[in-house]
Amino acid sequence: MQPTEIPEIYRGEFFEHTIDYLDDVGNKIGLDPNILNRLYFPKRAVVVSVPCRMDDRTVKVFQGYRVQHSQTLGPCKGGIRYHESVNLSEVAALACLMTFKNSLLGLPLGGAKGGICVDPNLLSRTEKQNLTRRYTTEISNFIGPATDIPAPDVGTDAQTMAWLMDTYSQGLGNAVPGIVTGKPIEIGGSLGRTGATGLGTIFCLEEALKSIDKHMSETSIAVQGFGNVGSHAALYAHQRGAKILAVSDVHGAIFNADGIDIPKLILDYQQCHNLQKCGYGESISNEELVALDVDAFIPAALDGVIHEKNAKTVRAKIIIEGANGPVTPRAAEILNKSNVLIVPDILANGGGVIVSYFEWVQGIASFFWEEEEVHRRLKYVITRAFNNVMEMAKKENYDMRTAAMAIAMKRVEQAMLLRGLYPR
Repeated sequence: MQPTEIPEIYRGEFFEHTIDYLDDVGNKIGLDPNILNRLYFPKRAVVVSVPCRMDDRTVKVFQGYRVQHSQTLGPCKGGIRYHESVNLSEVAALACLMTFKNSLLGLPLGGAKGGICVDPNLLSRTEKQNLTRRYTTEISNFIGPATDIPAPDVGTDAQTMAWLMDTYSQGLGNAVPGIVTGKPIEIGGSLGRTGATGLGTIFCLEEALKSIDKHMSETSIAVQGFGNVGSHAALYAHQRGAKILAVSDVHGAIFNADGIDIPKLILDYQQCHNLQKCGYGESISNEELVALDVDAFIPAALDGVIHEKNAKTVRAKIIIEGANGPVTPRAAEILNKSNVLIVPDILANGGGVIVSYFEWVQGIASFFWEEEEVHRRLKYVITRAFNNVMEMAKKENYDMRTAAMAIAMKRVEQAMLLRGLYPR
């Protein structure tokens, strides 16, 4: 029951694929058609101009966005990304997926996303701070600790969140730590937040390995992407005894048949910023990385890296989607027929939003947990969700991606039906 026409402002391949995804699963599980119609499009979308004083004293104007998809389950929650490809269509699709990620994980949160169309690598620290503070000012009427709580995403980090928090707080005259998550520890951040997404992928991998009677210490892994998610996933897997055979970054991939010493590589990578120059393995292409004979593959970089043309080359038995949408729908169909277990992104990379939720709760209570407690609670939440998805997949003969979205959409549907439509 897909809408006959997508409004021009939302048109884009990613958004249209997201609508197709909702439509396919919604019809498969018999979702209330009125609910499905309401879930296609965001509750609210804000487009702002963000003038920024540059270091040469000129003023450049950037386009900023904040999209709130749903507040049915609770305050909106979602990251802010700085990237040159950011547009309203992309942000709207990501906000939609955040709604269902939070729902699947059982969090009392709705979905949101934001961003600025800019290459952050071209900004000085001062320019990035100026941009962040002005963007915060422009969207400050639409965010709040009880309405919409931003977090870091592509191109942003804890420092960005500190500037956002400070700008918002200055407007109110008092510190408001609950306005963002992913902040530095010193101003109300949570222990365990930085590596949470990577750790969540490894908790999911541990559960997935049980389905093929394997232990982490017997597992070979390739990781695509060596940013925050990929590097932490590799580190936590290495600490649990797995052999990391290959990793990659924007410059290419490296392979070592004896396994890579990830802790040492991380230290050296902080200096050279190029895996192929660090000397921990032979250079291979990203195409060769995808086709490696490993037990598990963790794509933790870009979307669409496994597609119709290369899906048949994949030899991994398990794929853990650390990135958003790294396996295209057509590729997923091919891999499912080959009995490759794909743990979908709305589950696999949920560790970040889970610990963001913990940070928000800790900030409201002004009571902070030890890192061990954060990790324990993270494992409980994400493994509970994993097992729910696995149970649904087996019961209904669904693949993991369909099962995950089915659970998420059903929970939102039940909440919307209970709350009703206002006005009637």
